[in-house]
Amino acid sequence: CDVPGARGATRRAGGVGPMRSGAPISGEPEGRASGGARSRVLPIDAAPGGLDDAARVLGAGGVVGIPTDTVYGLAASLAVPGAPAQLFGVKGRPERVALPVLVADAAAAADLADLGPAAERLAVRFWPGPLTLVLRRRRGVEVELGGDPTTIGLRVPALDATRSLLRVAGPLATTSANRHGEPPATTAAAVASLSEGVALVLDAGALTGSPSSVVDLTGEAPRLLRAGSLAWEEILAVLGGAHLPPAAG
Repeated sequence: CDVPGARGATRRAGGVGPMRSGAPISGEPEGRASGGARSRVLPIDAAPGGLDDAARVLGAGGVVGIPTDTVYGLAASLAVPGAPAQLFGVKGRPERVALPVLVADAAAAADLADLGPAAERLAVRFWPGPLTLVLRRRRGVEVELGGDPTTIGLRVPALDATRSLLRVAGPLATTSANRHGEPPATTAAAVASLSEGVALVLDAGALTGSPSSVVDLTGEAPRLLRAGSLAWEEILAVLGGAHLPPAAG
């Protein structure tokens, strides 16, 4: 889920005003796993309250393991100051690669970034789906997600249950559920064993998806930052442009 070569920051979930950057989260909220506590695993369709439980953990500043249409990810709320920064520690890697953000729909993406005509065309064609767009953030998007604070990577996942969670919890900073340098987790049990910092894992069974394609739209021409589920030629065809070489690295 990470965005190679991209940088990011964000503001209050749902686009309602700016957030304070780097403010501490007081105490140990209900959703925060600590002191050797093992992650809870809950079926994503558990009744009542699987998604509601996850939203409460996220709202308390906790980290939740979530399924997507690609792989399992770790998520933290943009609305809680300091929560996204936990993902770097849980994953065990430095803050060199920006955290992408999952949103419920294109309207939520527009609250965080300037979409522009190219992004709008790609969003209409490929969202929900495995395409992450790196865009210029809107003014007031202040919380650091790693890297350049002027850009943000956004995606609308295709899994219905994940979008339902996003509608309840708001935009979520994410990263693939794995220790740095290891393959992403494909089961909820693997996510639960990852770190004591994961308070809750939503179980949607084994996942077999491939990572999203990542396209940078912040420059004069679109650049493919990471090859993924979508072919570069298919993306360019939607944009109506000539073939462009992928970005190096």
